[in-house]
Amino acid sequence: MIRRYLAPDAGGAGAAPKIRILTFTTLYPNAAQPNHGIFVENRLRHLVASGRVAARVLAPVPWFPSRHRIFGGYARYADMPAAETRHDLAILHPRYLVVPKVGMSLTPLSLFAAALPVARRLAAAEDFDLIDAHYAYPDGVAAVMLGRALGKPVVITARGTDVNLIPRHRVARGMIRRAAARAAAMITVADALKTSLVKLGVPADRITTLRNGVDLTLFRPQNRTAARRAYGFEGKTLLSVGHLIKRKGHHHIIAALQRLPAFALAIAGEGPERGALEALAKELGVAARVRFLGALPHEALPSFYTAADALVLASSREGWPNVLLEAMACGTPVIASNAWGNPEIVADPAAGVLMEQISADGVAEAVYRLFAMPPARVATRAYAERFSWDATTEGQLQLFGNLLAGATA
Repeated sequence: MIRRYLAPDAGGAGAAPKIRILTFTTLYPNAAQPNHGIFVENRLRHLVASGRVAARVLAPVPWFPSRHRIFGGYARYADMPAAETRHDLAILHPRYLVVPKVGMSLTPLSLFAAALPVARRLAAAEDFDLIDAHYAYPDGVAAVMLGRALGKPVVITARGTDVNLIPRHRVARGMIRRAAARAAAMITVADALKTSLVKLGVPADRITTLRNGVDLTLFRPQNRTAARRAYGFEGKTLLSVGHLIKRKGHHHIIAALQRLPAFALAIAGEGPERGALEALAKELGVAARVRFLGALPHEALPSFYTAADALVLASSREGWPNVLLEAMACGTPVIASNAWGNPEIVADPAAGVLMEQISADGVAEAVYRLFAMPPARVATRAYAERFSWDATTEGQLQLFGNLLAGATA
């Protein structure tokens, strides 16, 4: 039987059946990494909440035989369940093989081989209308292979490194181009990433920009006095949130404290650079003003954003960093590197400022510039309210509906 699809504005509520999607991505929260790819989960949750979409999630995880320390951070995947449920969404975790050193070229095929049997079972049992893939490489490439094997259209969302850095590798670049040509449509989370895809040869009219949004109910101003007291924040406090890896630029913010004697810094996140960052703070004589908070649950972040005087994001590359919107939704202005999608978020004085260079001096200069004329926190919150998930959800419904209506016409 052919299902009949209507674009969301074509026939009113209830005029078309629910769109059934299979979200395919390695960027999805799981029992081992509850904050991993949470922006993908948030987008999907809001889409399902529209009442016009039913979804299953296929989120492959690397296969490792044990938790032995020789496997490093990958060891945590050994105990991952094959299936789990988060926020009433069913998630399956097929295992795929990660091959050191040569894995970049082989991973799309490994993902496809691991996911195909599971996807076939889902199609036989419940069926789905399209594959909603996140991250162009390797996920999007594998998703297109799945789509061709199962006869399903594929929509790929590109999110940053996958179209700005990975294409520097010749083999990966060719795979991304072929996947984009075979996909039914491409989505980017920022116009800057759309430009990158066009440079790779993808026609602009096949790319839709649908930015990430922010949960304005979860991320909202709280009692600031109580929050500062609870976390022991005294005086002006900067906050940096993200994995403790070099490209996030935490080291630039720590070094900037030498020029910011009136400021303290709290860092929320965990990762391999923690030891080096602690050593840097000690070496520069600012350790007494730097606090490492560790990895925080997503739900705990609003109180930290509220307590801070500004969020600093000094990363060298970001597609559409949700931490900026999350902080602003709590009334906290931001200081961000002028990289990739950041200028599209920090586009008004009420949001904060962009640093002129990604360095300790660039951070310090931007901090002084922001605090010379700080926006009112109510104005920062009002700015963030422009970025709810509603427009993104409607954009997906329109795109998916049009694709499927065309496929069955």
